[in-house]
Amino acid sequence: MNAAPEGPAAAAPGPTSARGLTPWHFVLLFGMVSLLADMVYEGARSIIGPYLATLGASAALVGLVAGAGEFIGYALRVVSGYAIARTQHYWAWTITGYALTVLSVPLIGVSGALVPALLLYGTERLGKAVRSPAKDTLLSHASTNTGRGSAFGVHQALDQTGAIAGPLLLAAVLSAHAGDYRLAFGVLIIPGVLVLILLGWLRFRVPDPRSYESDSAASSPSPAAATARRGGIARGLPARFWHYVITIGVLSCGVAAFPLLAYHAQRTGLLTDAQVPILFAVAMAVDGAAGLVMGRIYDRRGPLTLLAVPVAAACSAVAFTDNPALVWIGVAVWGIVNGVLDSTVKAVVTELVPAETRAIAFGWLALLRGLALLIAGALLGAAYDVSPHLAIAVIVAANAVSLVGLATVLRRLHPAVPAG
Repeated sequence: MNAAPEGPAAAAPGPTSARGLTPWHFVLLFGMVSLLADMVYEGARSIIGPYLATLGASAALVGLVAGAGEFIGYALRVVSGYAIARTQHYWAWTITGYALTVLSVPLIGVSGALVPALLLYGTERLGKAVRSPAKDTLLSHASTNTGRGSAFGVHQALDQTGAIAGPLLLAAVLSAHAGDYRLAFGVLIIPGVLVLILLGWLRFRVPDPRSYESDSAASSPSPAAATARRGGIARGLPARFWHYVITIGVLSCGVAAFPLLAYHAQRTGLLTDAQVPILFAVAMAVDGAAGLVMGRIYDRRGPLTLLAVPVAAACSAVAFTDNPALVWIGVAVWGIVNGVLDSTVKAVVTELVPAETRAIAFGWLALLRGLALLIAGALLGAAYDVSPHLAIAVIVAANAVSLVGLATVLRRLHPAVPAG
């Protein structure tokens, strides 16, 4: 795909000059892209385990594939981030990444063999790693005129809507056609094709989203850009950015994975098998709403509002108690934490890092989160085997450390200015 010039020379003169598409229209339409794409890959993730089992996979292999897929989806973003920053072809990387995902998933169902299915699932995760830094960078440009937190929050809300709709769609298909995984994966080609059509249209309407940010950048340079000009860390990644992402990594070590939460609820008889997927759907709904609400609060009150995240993450540990009501409350709070980690946390990156290096910054943020998820899975799982109370203690300790780290870095940021 030959991308049109995306450099500063191609920038349009003002935030509404991108062929009539306002920043908010861009954010909303890009959110629809994520909604449709989430229907595809979250739908696939909801049934990939049982499908692999029909192909002869063991439980250990399914678990390994799930963990490796998450690591690919997060860790490789730092590689694509550097490549994106070097080429500056944000649309080309975004469209390529989405294409890898939406074309791989329907083929999983027709593979009919374990090895091809595993390779296609890996390709789907690779697509997420390829597109994510470019996608977040494109969104960050429009967020200059909508409010940083609001843009990422709205995007997260639409994203999670797809994460709910996809699994529900496949549940309906498999309910009507029991065991027909070929059909279940196949129906996902419909939202997948819509993703590519909408992306192509957005690429035509907004060849260079940096035009949204050009006027604001010219009138009020970011603190990160000033740091870079004064000779900060190479290519504008200041020390505060590294402090921030390491702190987010520590925070992520204190956030339990849903499978561990579900394991506790089932092992102790607090929830039935049928209630667990309902619990997950509730968590995803809260996740989307949290990103939306927290984004608006961030724009009105400033970055220090994120100090509520480690506090909430520590409180989510009540899900490991022996009270059924506290399991539901704890997982709902867990959904709030994950919603903010996937949305508003990225808004801070736009405050710390100049526009030309955001793809790299988003890549490093994803890598640190991916490593933290691996550590959290092993650490909290081992702690839980000793005692659920020890798992609770680890969660609280990790979030106490991250609270101090976040307070240190966020208090140095300028207050957010509400979008007009």
